[in-house]
Amino acid sequence: MATHKLLLLPGDGIGPEVMREVEKIVGWFRKRGLGFETETDLVGGSAYDAHGAAISDAAMSRAQEADAVLFGAVGGPKWDSVPYAVRPEAGLLRLRKDLGLFANLRPAICYPALADASSLKREVVEGLDIMIVRELTGGVYFGEPKEIVTLEDGSQRAVDTQLYHTHEVERIARVAFDLARKRRNKVSSAEKMNVMKTGVFWRQVVTRIHKAEFSDVELEHVLADNCAMQLVRWPKQFDVIVTDNLFGDILSDIAAMLTGSLGMLPSASLGAEDPVTGQRKALYEPVHGSAPDIAGKGLANPIAMIGSFGMALRYSFGLLDEADRLDRAIANVLASGTRTKDIAAPGANAVGTQDVGDAIVKELEAQS
Repeated sequence: MATHKLLLLPGDGIGPEVMREVEKIVGWFRKRGLGFETETDLVGGSAYDAHGAAISDAAMSRAQEADAVLFGAVGGPKWDSVPYAVRPEAGLLRLRKDLGLFANLRPAICYPALADASSLKREVVEGLDIMIVRELTGGVYFGEPKEIVTLEDGSQRAVDTQLYHTHEVERIARVAFDLARKRRNKVSSAEKMNVMKTGVFWRQVVTRIHKAEFSDVELEHVLADNCAMQLVRWPKQFDVIVTDNLFGDILSDIAAMLTGSLGMLPSASLGAEDPVTGQRKALYEPVHGSAPDIAGKGLANPIAMIGSFGMALRYSFGLLDEADRLDRAIANVLASGTRTKDIAAPGANAVGTQDVGDAIVKELEAQS
């Protein structure tokens, strides 16, 4: 029996609460003969409190050795004043950089039972199924120089640098086109070529890769600000959206709210294929943050975290039937009316974090 090594990094805020529900799901699959081996370590503010860093070297070594990393959430007001280099979010950035996780996959799926939870009309979002592919290790978040400088006259100047190389755009484009071939065969590439040289460059490279390797896939180019507007106007026009780090951050959060709640959406961050094994370094995390206002109260929606494990089943372990089973279990639990507060109808009774996890395990059992 193959052993799948999972590193669990619950983090801060509601991270540990939602991760506990994932552990229930992992345990259920383990009892059915799947060889999951788990370790747990610190990241974010909890790691800073223990080690003075947002992630320790030992935790990074465990992440390098794992087949997949499950990441909860980091940050909170407690750490607002810590030095910038060791802020909680630095732990996630180091994981992305050191593991080479250049491709962030963020699905936005609107379950039929939750169409009325969206702030948009039912007909706009019902049946929504899009995938945003965000370049994750380049662009303005990592470009240098990145600084705040005091000038001779006493005023200050702040600089962030948007920087991309050919290979960075080529590889993220290939991920998007490959995904589209398995979906509805359409890629929308979003940039700002009308005002940014990196946008011109992005469009040129994506166009070239499309023509040379993926001419069977439909490609459209869209300005990122128009893409944001179109996501709210008629999101079902999109299938796969590929974009850079900054625009991907923004567009994926817009897409998240189309579904009713940030608490619903998982994500996968993937590295390059190993030329020998074909495996990729991978980190899976919910789109939501640490939500310190509800931490410790049992109110958090664990579905995004559980769905992130579902993506690990699919993309890291190749367990497609098991991933489909977990997806069905989530959909059936939602269809039964089980809701945390963030997605409950006005006046309806909401259940707690543990209740949702228990309900999904029960639904998995019912499918056996």
